[in-house]
Amino acid sequence: MMTQRMTTAQALVAFLNQQYVSVDGKEQPFIQGVMTIFGHGNVVGLGQALEQNPGHLIVHQGCNEQGMAHIAIGFAKQHKRKKIYAVTSSVGPGAANMITAAATATANRIPLLLLPGDVYACRQPDPVLQQVEQYYDSSISTNDCFKPVSRYWDRITRPEQLMSAAINAMRVLTDPADTGAVTLCLPQDVQGEVWDFPESFFAKRVHRIERRPASEAMLDDAINLISRKKRPLLICGGGVRYSEAHEAFRQFAEQFNIPFAETQAGKSAVIAEHPLNCGGIGVTGCLSANQLAKEADLIIGVGTRFTDFTTASKSLFQHPDVEFLTLNVAPFDACKLDAVPVVADAKSALQALSQRLAAQSYRSQWQTEIEQARHDWHQERQRLFAISDAPGLVPEISGHLDDKLDEYRHTLQTHLTQTEALGLLDAHLESNAIVVGASGSLPGDLQRLWNPREPDTYHLEYGYSCMGYEVAAAVGAKLASPKQPVYSLVGDGAYMMLHSELQTAVQEGIKVIILLFDNAGFGCINNLQMSQGMGSFGTENRHRNPSTGLMNGPLVKVDFAKNAESYGCKAWRANDKDSLLAALAAAQACPEPALIDIKVLPKTMTHGYDAWWRTGTAQLADKPEIEQAAKEIQRMVKTQARQY
Repeated sequence: MMTQRMTTAQALVAFLNQQYVSVDGKEQPFIQGVMTIFGHGNVVGLGQALEQNPGHLIVHQGCNEQGMAHIAIGFAKQHKRKKIYAVTSSVGPGAANMITAAATATANRIPLLLLPGDVYACRQPDPVLQQVEQYYDSSISTNDCFKPVSRYWDRITRPEQLMSAAINAMRVLTDPADTGAVTLCLPQDVQGEVWDFPESFFAKRVHRIERRPASEAMLDDAINLISRKKRPLLICGGGVRYSEAHEAFRQFAEQFNIPFAETQAGKSAVIAEHPLNCGGIGVTGCLSANQLAKEADLIIGVGTRFTDFTTASKSLFQHPDVEFLTLNVAPFDACKLDAVPVVADAKSALQALSQRLAAQSYRSQWQTEIEQARHDWHQERQRLFAISDAPGLVPEISGHLDDKLDEYRHTLQTHLTQTEALGLLDAHLESNAIVVGASGSLPGDLQRLWNPREPDTYHLEYGYSCMGYEVAAAVGAKLASPKQPVYSLVGDGAYMMLHSELQTAVQEGIKVIILLFDNAGFGCINNLQMSQGMGSFGTENRHRNPSTGLMNGPLVKVDFAKNAESYGCKAWRANDKDSLLAALAAAQACPEPALIDIKVLPKTMTHGYDAWWRTGTAQLADKPEIEQAAKEIQRMVKTQARQY
């Protein structure tokens, strides 16, 4: 057997260079490069291997371990899971910083290869710098924390173990039903250890991402269910986009006159203006989709996980005879809501169902309800965009901070409402612009109000709703789609959580535009707590009041434009319509990464639209409003279409 004498790290780099994927006959390298922050746990092992011979792998220097892993997630998501970056960190805190990103990838079913440095396998120098010691088990390190948030986890304690571990890693990373974070822990001594690896390990491997077909029995079950239903509703999930089933989904809806709603991950598979597109569904959904969902007697979920936001905590579907049909490549997701499952690739399953339904001349019995629902929502959308600050303004979410609006106007020096700002951006961003978001009130506003004019231009991470994803993932999306404009829409709270990859964008010359909405607090959670009878507690960005000892002093003034400028970005401030449009035009024209600090009034985001969300409100409290809110939750639980 022919062998090559290499270190474990050198062998890993050589292996990664030879991994390809094939989808529908199109073959391409799977691993674009490596995101890295070097430390003593990886620099002289994996770092040396990458310096010596990286092959085609592009090495990027990150600023924060979580941030660079979010870049990798954003890249893979925008590439529809068909191309990835690997991510390496040092031992200890560097590795621990990536755990949040691992959970984000796994929750969203996005492939992410993590290569954290680890403590010495030989244990001779233990405890090494940054090692956590557990008295009851010396084999445990920080990296064991990756186990619950990884789809596959392994620790390479001998060089020869790399071979089976690496092949298993690729198995999971390229499996549409089981993908997520893959963690290969690399003890720092093993990285540098030499071994005679068989040359076959470095042969080109093509991983075929096959379209799993639906079984005849499953198709029969689905056809029997659909054929006896009059008002089905399709839900377009992220699986539609990852399967590249955009056209199959659109044609299925048109052929059988079935309206469709969108999840956060599915939005922009079909353009917003399609006459059957009723918009976002669920807690962050819009009136049109949620109204039709209540009237539908069949819910057909395509590539969706049916999260509580999509189902309004299983309360949204209220037709007395409602049933569920799920098309999903993952059996785990296909069986949710006690649905009739079709375990298959979304594109192939839709095409197979279309042929069978057409043979039965099936057509739904929806009449003018779809057009009317879309019309009503269009009117409401225009109303929201037209809300401007004026004397006597009643914010969309009124009764919470009404008496504080003047203070916010004065401190933030603004007269912009959030929905007005979004309306201006929706009208003036390029038609092919990719918008990235993840947390706060903006995902709700975007799912309701944003009108994608081209496919795959809506990039929301809402499986984990990870604060701090927004800026880093925008960099990843731009790496994936360099010819398209990329915008990150982020709140002030999420921006302060993690924005250091702005410096990476400057360093690499990656043009992204950050649209930062500053309402001086965690506005989304403030809405939640106050809606449940609480006061405004710990969610506004205020100084501590020395007289009360509480954080109810003056609002904190933050100049986010200056912060961005300190990284080397171009930056502007916007506090009214004219300054926002001027800043946007300037940002679009400049070649560098840019940020617009948009000051908006609190409580001027969208709200409601016939969807409920279950919360763990206290059933015993000193405020009767809280106890009443808890009783309302118990009442609503009884209305759920499914208890499981």
